Amino acid sequence: MNSNAPLAHHNCLNCNNEVIDKYCESCGQKSTTHRYSLIHFIEHDFVHGVWHVDKGILYTIKELFTRPGHSIREFIQGKRARLFNFVTLIMIILTVSTLLAPYIHIRLTDIMPKNIQATMGEIEKFSAKYPKLMVLILIPFYSLFSFVWFKKAKLNYSEHLVLNSYKTSVELIIGLLFSILTIFYTNPTSLFIIYYVVVGLGGMIYSVWFYSQFFSRYGYSNKAAVFRAIMIPVSYLFLSAFVGFAIAIVSKLIK
Repeated sequence: MNSNAPLAHHNCLNCNNEVIDKYCESCGQKSTTHRYSLIHFIEHDFVHGVWHVDKGILYTIKELFTRPGHSIREFIQGKRARLFNFVTLIMIILTVSTLLAPYIHIRLTDIMPKNIQATMGEIEKFSAKYPKLMVLILIPFYSLFSFVWFKKAKLNYSEHLVLNSYKTSVELIIGLLFSILTIFYTNPTSLFIIYYVVVGLGGMIYSVWFYSQFFSRYGYSNKAAVFRAIMIPVSYLFLSAFVGFAIAIVSKLIK
């Protein structure tokens, strides 16, 4: 059979546009499709989508831990074929966390010293009790702060939501790894130190690296990018302190 023979004309199964090449000019779908089967799903879709060396989940995770700012900036600017969708990525991480939940018997509040728990405000208590939920809640707030501090980049708020969602996926991965650790290691003192060094301090360093690398191509000097990257989590700390103070005052007035 001649592999160079022209393809027969037919209509795209996705948009019904006439197709004369390997891909539809209208929507980009392949001209040839297949019926789904368990074998094809395992051999092609799952392996190709998850373990593919130049795209998929593993590729996306590798990029997020090696060149996070550059890869997400390229994604926002249009190079979207290789990176896994941020919504799907977050949902997969949360699903894995849910599946592991029955085997995790230690919560963050269980490893915190009593004196620290006694001085925590309402926001800190909620964050310690529901760390994954708190990380997701913070996406729009961090997006607002990155929008303000890097306004010269002229990205819209939705684009800031995308970049902060990818950053959050890394925080969720780190939190997931810590949760897995608690299945096999239960010493509360050591876990507390590991959490605040790896998740706390490590997360802060990653955040600054992520933002400064992402915005390094938008006319900011290295010092300016790092300073503004630091001010994003600092801005949140000021906001949380203000909200916590307001909640404490309202609570006293109600009592």
